[in-house]
Amino acid sequence: MAELRIEQWWLKLPTKQKQWFRENLHADVVDPDAAAAVYEAGGPDLKEATLPEEDWEFIETQSEFVD
Repeated sequence: MAELRIEQWWLKLPTKQKQWFRENLHADVVDPDAAAAVYEAGGPDLKEATLPEEDWEFIETQSEFVD
């Protein structure tokens, strides 16, 4: 299955995990619950990684507009 772009999987992410990303911008390590929710929503596997810079920029500048 092809990985979705953040604009697609962000809409499927539970509010609790969205808030974690907003409160922990550019985190080097992603909370395990947030990582699992991203993967379940069609995003990247973040167990041993973090989001790419362009995804962090989306969260910082545009994520509240699409919620």
